[in-house]
Amino acid sequence: MAAAVGLTASSRSPFFACNPVVVRPSSRAFASRTPALRLKIMAESDPVLDWMMGEGGATKILRTSPVGGGCISTATRYDTDAGSFFVKSNRNTGPSMFEAEAAGLNAMHATGTIRVPKPLKVGPLSSHSRGSFIIMEFIEMGSSRGNQTELGRQLGEMHKASSSEKGFGFDVDNTIGSTPQKNPWTGDWITFFRDHRLGFQLQLIKDTYRDNDLYAKGQRLLERLPVLMKDLDNVQPCLLHGDLWSGNVATDTNGAPVILDPACYYGHNEAEFGMSWCAGFGPAFYDAYFKVMPKLPGFEQRTELYKLYHYLNHYNLFGSGYRGSCTSIIDSYLAVAR
Repeated sequence: MAAAVGLTASSRSPFFACNPVVVRPSSRAFASRTPALRLKIMAESDPVLDWMMGEGGATKILRTSPVGGGCISTATRYDTDAGSFFVKSNRNTGPSMFEAEAAGLNAMHATGTIRVPKPLKVGPLSSHSRGSFIIMEFIEMGSSRGNQTELGRQLGEMHKASSSEKGFGFDVDNTIGSTPQKNPWTGDWITFFRDHRLGFQLQLIKDTYRDNDLYAKGQRLLERLPVLMKDLDNVQPCLLHGDLWSGNVATDTNGAPVILDPACYYGHNEAEFGMSWCAGFGPAFYDAYFKVMPKLPGFEQRTELYKLYHYLNHYNLFGSGYRGSCTSIIDSYLAVAR
């Protein structure tokens, strides 16, 4: 998702060492609590540190440092005597968002194809707040975007190695940026993409921005999808990262590709390129990818449909500055489908 940068365990961000800190409520907020609740807060331990000092195998925290790069959650690097950990936390949402992220990371990790941070623990920040956290393996990142050929090959291997007998969807709903992404298991791709990708985003735009004109055009496009996607009757589901743009692609210190901050589901492999307008994929990437996952007929005619999902999401996230791109794509397909 462009503009709202995904948080990564990246050494590309400046590393500011500081003393270990256990976060406590501000003095004003703390003083406003009842005496009984103040005692409860004081006695309550930090679940992140509890895990590190327990299952994480650490006996002491050496230092912590903020990791920049995002606006949805707070990211922190913890260096301990048992190694380093990457923690994302969000004080405005429960664990379900991070549980869904962990499910996606685990699914990609299980393919054994491309490196992703291994999730270690998800939980609530405390019993008296809505906040939550996820602890992950810390990956030391390299200074470059790495080898496009290797990224394309490994992504193709992930798509080739993954499948789902349940159809298109995912075991849990998740988010694309901060927008809900519904993933009910669906028997065919065109229905899934129509109802739970384009249709869902169009309804959000209508509800939020009262953009009835774009919504009406979008409904006409949805009616024509079977014609526009006529070559996909027998397409097989594969595991998608779901939000693959340049901010979610990196390399480790050995130069191997790493992909981060997923919005996973099982879908048509070509939908993975819906964020290509800000991913920087070049010819070497696509050449390597299509050697593993051969290009299907009609690929070029479908690319803008898959981009449309993400443009609609950007409209929902950031406003009508993205309306023109959405309208242009919809109008072009309506003209072809007459």
